Amino acid sequence: MGSIGGSRHLNALNAPRYWPILRKEYKWVVKPSPGPHAIERSIPLLVLVRNVLGYAETAREARRLIAGGHFKVDGKVRKDYKFPVGLMDVIEVVETGELYRVIPVPTRVLGLVKIPREEASFKLCRIENKVTVKGGHIQLNLHDGRNLLVRVNDARNPVEDVYETLGAVKLSIPVQQLLDYIPLKEGVIAIVSGGRNVGRVGKVVSIHRGMKRYRSIVTIEDRSGNRFQTSLDYIFPIGLEKPLITLPEGAW
Repeated sequence: MGSIGGSRHLNALNAPRYWPILRKEYKWVVKPSPGPHAIERSIPLLVLVRNVLGYAETAREARRLIAGGHFKVDGKVRKDYKFPVGLMDVIEVVETGELYRVIPVPTRVLGLVKIPREEASFKLCRIENKVTVKGGHIQLNLHDGRNLLVRVNDARNPVEDVYETLGAVKLSIPVQQLLDYIPLKEGVIAIVSGGRNVGRVGKVVSIHRGMKRYRSIVTIEDRSGNRFQTSLDYIFPIGLEKPLITLPEGAW
């Protein structure tokens, strides 16, 4: 894949392969703004509105709709047509009330699944890193750029810190309230966010950790009893006994 740094636009041929654009029809395509998701792991809001949701036929129409405040991401109106939309984000079409979540899907990496209103009040975020900050409190750095502070009463005995990297937290949106925690361990349900098994869902059977995250291997078993393996880096926990989020039909 070609470089996507530099200018405001990308050559369509160099855009991430999972973007649903007609590369022979578009010479240039908008590049996502710096934001909560890495450019390589997101889709510009304009592309989502025009090419995925189909609310516009042209970039100009899509920009006008977005500037008019017709779309929310994680409960907030976004008027920047370059805003990066990524994994687990909740999309709302304000006028129709339609709600979607961005999830990994087979072959296309990122796709949308329609969700009910009650599910649009939260999102799942994977813990990418954690650090101790002033006062002994714990800061969780999440996959979508959020930082979540976990306050502890006693820095010498931080019993509140039950969170581990690569586990997932359930957060309310748009208010960032911690609702639940899904550790990454054997028996939890996870979705694969990348690689050749992207979009597949199953229970974690075993985790063999290597020196590096991408060299660690996780064995997953789907509902049909089929087992497959993927990199630990691609594992996203989504539930303990059942998925907390809506999945495409047949995924679980």
